Amino acid sequence: MAGSGTLHVGDGSAEAPVLVLSNALGATAEMWRAQVQTFSRNFRLLRYEHPPLASVEALALDLRAQLDRLEIERVSFCGLSLGGMVGMQLAADSPERLERLVLACTSARFGEPADWHEKASRVRAEGMRGAAEEAIDLWLAPNHPERARFLQMQLDADPEAYARGLEAIGGFDFRARLSDIQAPTLVLSGERDVATTPADGEFIAAGIAGADFRVVPGAAHIANADVPEAFNTLAAGFLAEPR
Repeated sequence: MAGSGTLHVGDGSAEAPVLVLSNALGATAEMWRAQVQTFSRNFRLLRYEHPPLASVEALALDLRAQLDRLEIERVSFCGLSLGGMVGMQLAADSPERLERLVLACTSARFGEPADWHEKASRVRAEGMRGAAEEAIDLWLAPNHPERARFLQMQLDADPEAYARGLEAIGGFDFRARLSDIQAPTLVLSGERDVATTPADGEFIAAGIAGADFRVVPGAAHIANADVPEAFNTLAAGFLAEPR
């Protein structure tokens, strides 16, 4: 499988500056539902769904090509988990394209590559049920009102596309390149996130000159859905700062 990701265009004024929202693996553009109203006050939103590509570098190149197609020169960017990895890659490789950068619940390196390849092989062999049930326990608490919706997103994911995303995560190691990021950056971590911990977020912020690090109180891995009010306040406040 190959091809371009899906870029959902339409929220916010056509004359407003552009904000790209890049989702977690196994989620769709609908993961940003709780952000649309807040973010579209100041931005035209482009919600990017990743294509089935097996490296973060390829995903960032795909996004850049889509922005070129739309004749969009500069954007702000908010990505969570795999989406944050894409943001790091894009910011380092194409600094002229980024205004501001929000990296949420993500990591510069996420475990051992062999573990992610093993997970990818399991998904190819068994489908999405096991992977989805494992992931949702990291994403949201058992009693969270959004849990069923996010579990269904994962169950509906294409297994091969998901497996390639797992391989992209496993192959990502950006620790030596964080200093290449020049855009003003906010790093957000969920207080209860055990997938990409606050320590992971602190490491990213320490490697990017001038980056700010904040913890979203009470939030698990999908912090934007788990505690949307706090997430929106932190992210929107940073993104709206004067350029």
